[in-house]
Amino acid sequence: MSRTDEGAATAMSAEHVQPTGAVAGYRPERTLRLSVELRRQFKRRRTIGIFVLMAALPLILIGALQLGASDEAQQNSRINLVDVATSSGLNFTLFVLFATTGFFLVVVYALCFGDTVASEAQWGSLRYTLATPVPRMRLLRQKWLAALVTSVGALVTLAAVAVVAGGIAFGFSDIQTPIGVTLGQGEGMLRLAGMLGYLAVHLLVVGTLAFWFSTITDAPLAAVGGAVFTMFVFAILDQVEQLGAIRDWFPTAGEFAWTDLLQTPVDSADLFRGVVQSLVYATIFTALAFRHFARRDVTS
Repeated sequence: MSRTDEGAATAMSAEHVQPTGAVAGYRPERTLRLSVELRRQFKRRRTIGIFVLMAALPLILIGALQLGASDEAQQNSRINLVDVATSSGLNFTLFVLFATTGFFLVVVYALCFGDTVASEAQWGSLRYTLATPVPRMRLLRQKWLAALVTSVGALVTLAAVAVVAGGIAFGFSDIQTPIGVTLGQGEGMLRLAGMLGYLAVHLLVVGTLAFWFSTITDAPLAAVGGAVFTMFVFAILDQVEQLGAIRDWFPTAGEFAWTDLLQTPVDSADLFRGVVQSLVYATIFTALAFRHFARRDVTS
C-alpha cells in the first residue's frame, strides 16, 4: 500500500473516531435506556411474583376478616384499625397498609433494590452489559431508577387492589378513623395518596441499603437479607425505651408516621421529620453504592 493510500485510510478512520477515542455516533446517554431496563425487570419471575403477591394479599385479608368475624370481636371496646377495617374500602386499605408496613413492604423494597445488581453479577451478565459499552454510573443509575419504579408500582398496586376489592366487599363509604372522626371519600383519597407518598419515601431507606449491599456482594440473598435484618435490628432496638432520644435517629423511626394523616387537623411535624430523615439515609446509602461500584472489578 502506498503512502497515499495509507494516508487516505488514516483520514477515513479518523472520521469515525471522536476526540475522546469513542466511535463516531456513540452517545453514552443513549445506552441502556430506562425502558429497556424496565422491560428486563418486568420479565423476571421475581418481579411478576411480587406483583401477584401484592394483588393477592388484599384478597387474602378480606377472606380472613370475613371468616374471622365474631360477636366477641364486634363487642371489643378497644378501637384500632383492625376493628374499623370492615367499615369501608378505604378503611380496609388503611388496615392493609398498617399490616404490611413493618415487614411485608420492607421485604418487597429490599427485594426490588437488592436483587437488581447482585443477581446479574452472580449470573455473570453484568460484565457483558458494561462491554456494550454502557458507562458504569449510567448502568447503576438505570438500575436504581428501575428498582424505584418497580417498588413504587408494587406499593400502588397493593393500595389500588385494596381500595377496589375492599370497596366491593365493604362498600365505598367514608373513612371511619380509630378515634371516631369521619373523613369524606374525596378527602380520604387525598390523604391516602399522601400516606402512599410518605411510605414510598420512607421505604427508600431499606431499598437503598439493599442496593448498596447489592454492589458489594454477588449473592442477591445476602443483599436482600442483610438489609431486612438490619432494619429488624433497629426495629427491635426502637422498643428499648432506655435508649431515649437516640431512637429518633434510627432508620426505622417514623415508619408509622403516615397514620398522623388520619388526624384532624393533621400534625405534620413527624411526617416532615420522617421524610427528611429518610431522604438523608437514602442519599447516603445510594452514594455509598455508586462509590463502591465505581471501584468494583466486574470483569473477572
